[in-house]
Amino acid sequence: MARKYSDSSDDERSRYRRHERRSERWRVVDNDKDGGRIGEQEDRDREERRGRDVRERKSSRVSSDEEGELVERERGEPDRERNSDRRDRVKEYNHSSDEDNDQRERRDRHERERNRRHENGHRRREAEDRSRDRHWKSERERDRIDDDRRRRHKNRDESDDDGENGRRKEKNESGEDGDRGKVVEDSKPRKTTSGEGNLNTEASNLGRSGGVYIPPFKLARMMKEVQDKSSVEYQRLTWDALRKSINGLVNKVNATNIKNIIPELFSENLIRGRGLFCRSCMKSQMASPGFTDVFAALVSVVNTKFPEVGDLLLRRIVLQLKRAYKRNDKPQLLAAVKFIAHLVNQQVAHEIIALELLAVLLENPTNDSVEVAVGFVTECGSILQDMSPKGLDGAFERFRGILHEGEIDKRVQFLIEGLFAIRKAKFQGYPAVRPELDLVEQEDQLTHEISLQEDIDPEITLDIFKPDPNFLENEKRYEELRKNILGEESADEEGSDAASGDEDDDDDEEEEEEDDDDDDEQQMQIKDETETNLVNLRRTIYLTIMSSVDFEEAGHKLLKIKLEPGQEMELCIMLLECCSQERTYLRYYGLLGQRFCMINKVHQENFEKCFVQQYSMIHRLETNKLRNVAKFFAHLLGTDALPWHVIAYIRLTEEDTTSSSRIFIKILFQELSEHLGIRTLNERLTDPAMQDTFESIFPRDNPKNTRFSINFFTSIGLGGITENLREYLKNMPRLIMQQQKPVSESESDDESGSSGSSDSGSGSSEPESELESDSSSSDEDERLQKRSRSDRDERSRKRSRKDRDERNRKRSRRD
Repeated sequence: MARKYSDSSDDERSRYRRHERRSERWRVVDNDKDGGRIGEQEDRDREERRGRDVRERKSSRVSSDEEGELVERERGEPDRERNSDRRDRVKEYNHSSDEDNDQRERRDRHERERNRRHENGHRRREAEDRSRDRHWKSERERDRIDDDRRRRHKNRDESDDDGENGRRKEKNESGEDGDRGKVVEDSKPRKTTSGEGNLNTEASNLGRSGGVYIPPFKLARMMKEVQDKSSVEYQRLTWDALRKSINGLVNKVNATNIKNIIPELFSENLIRGRGLFCRSCMKSQMASPGFTDVFAALVSVVNTKFPEVGDLLLRRIVLQLKRAYKRNDKPQLLAAVKFIAHLVNQQVAHEIIALELLAVLLENPTNDSVEVAVGFVTECGSILQDMSPKGLDGAFERFRGILHEGEIDKRVQFLIEGLFAIRKAKFQGYPAVRPELDLVEQEDQLTHEISLQEDIDPEITLDIFKPDPNFLENEKRYEELRKNILGEESADEEGSDAASGDEDDDDDEEEEEEDDDDDDEQQMQIKDETETNLVNLRRTIYLTIMSSVDFEEAGHKLLKIKLEPGQEMELCIMLLECCSQERTYLRYYGLLGQRFCMINKVHQENFEKCFVQQYSMIHRLETNKLRNVAKFFAHLLGTDALPWHVIAYIRLTEEDTTSSSRIFIKILFQELSEHLGIRTLNERLTDPAMQDTFESIFPRDNPKNTRFSINFFTSIGLGGITENLREYLKNMPRLIMQQQKPVSESESDDESGSSGSSDSGSGSSEPESELESDSSSSDEDERLQKRSRSDRDERSRKRSRKDRDERNRKRSRRD
């Protein structure tokens, strides 16, 4: 019984101690999670409790051991051994429980330290975020204070011009409140107590950054009710209308309607509203960067007439770029860089600013700066390659160095590699200016040079309304300037002349109206200079020719095509083009051309024109195309589809032919000989009725040209068609002598008639001497002719030998 009691008491004590330790541990953890710090006194208390537990555990062990010995003595030896085993197990269990408690305490200590470090780091980050937010708020507050100061300064100037003492006092009070830090109250719009009838008070509130919104009908009514057109109220109303008009035109411009927007924009007073125009362009470009090239084209047109507008816009964009670069504002920086790139493309800005910008971005490369530089070069690299190739090469060398350093992200490295690929393709797909936006001639454009190192004045006061003492005079001057720009003076003069004519005579009025109607009809005739219909016709002819099975089907389909007068030539040209594009000559095209020549004489005349045109441009064709064209025309000549007098356009001399034309003639006559046979071809060429046509091929005006023709046809294997020409060359000296004899006889007759008959004896002896001299001279002439013939034959043999040797050498080289 004593053993049972002791065991139960030990179990209860151990459970109670475990429960206290767990509750104490969770209490400590909860305190640590709540963020409280444990002081030194709590550590001392915990150590005292720990020592008390150890002492109690030792006393409990001693009491349990004593009770165990008494029981063992009573029960004897077996129970003693069993108790000793059990005691050893209890000791081991107590020892292991102590080690577990130490491990738990160490683990708890580590968790508490980790929680403290986490909380300290979280508090530190919160403090940094608070300081950063405070810094940003201070910058925004500073900017807002600057804006409010400018607004107050502007309102103070307006109050001085108006001369109202009460308003001046209110503005002075608001200025004092701004010095005390109450700037926010001045930025709020003032409530107008007057109704719609008091128009002057409403108009006086319009100059403050746009004023309150006024509907268009109400604004028009207010402008009508103002009597004095030079008053400040009327100037404010016109200023507000100018601002709305410029914003509307800039917001709706695109690549298709830019030509219609430009005259409307010039009708507004851009000299007075140049600040509004620049601000509107910058805001619209920032909102939609995809239309940057459209805004740049609009600015380039305005810059040709008003260079100060382009200069002001460029200065403001450069200033915006500087601010964005300093503030690390990437979206604003990308927009400004893209606008500058397209202004460089339109040559409104000089390329020096582009190179300076690249130098700044790549001097200390980061991921963002390199990405911006890659986008900039992509936009304006095409024009930099033409205007400043050395500068662009230097920029690409810097890109290559950054790529080799490898300090930037993989994504940016891929962007640089893509830029090098675009440069290798010569910026295809990234033109400097699109064709529909190329609105200004290069000679008319004015280029502004601005450096990034300069101090820039943005002239912000141009965005704010200021009364103009010479308002009406400036408006009239701009109206005259607008008429000169848009060319409206001539229209006004014509209208005045027509009005004077109407007053003079009613008949003249009717005639002028008829003339005007005729002019309108003539002006309404639309000319398609894009040749869209012609391109569609050629496409139809090409598809019909290529999709047909045989020439009969193709001819049947092509005859169904409705051709307008003058378009028959396109059919012949497309047929010849399709034939020349084939790898080898197809008889299909020759049969098709023959069919058209037989059907209509118009096509025959057109093919004749094509023959002349192709022979004149034969040096531009490749050998394959040249062969196909020659075989095509040889088929037409061989079938008598084309008249043979077209050969008269060919002049076969050494001076009038080229290597290409000689190849063309060679293939033409070889095909004719294969198609007709050498005998039929010779009969055609020796036809007396066609001798005038073939004089250009078989020239007889000069022995040199004759020999060249004979040698040419002999070299191509057609020497049989030159028999008549050879006989003519042999008989040429005799013909020359026969032509010279009548000339000499006429000269001798003239001499005999001039001398007269002095003596009859002498006269009878002279004829005998003349006969003898004639016989001797004829013998000498025959000898000379024989010598000349032998010399010529030897020369021709030598030349033929040389030609053979050269041909053999060429063949050996080819082999």
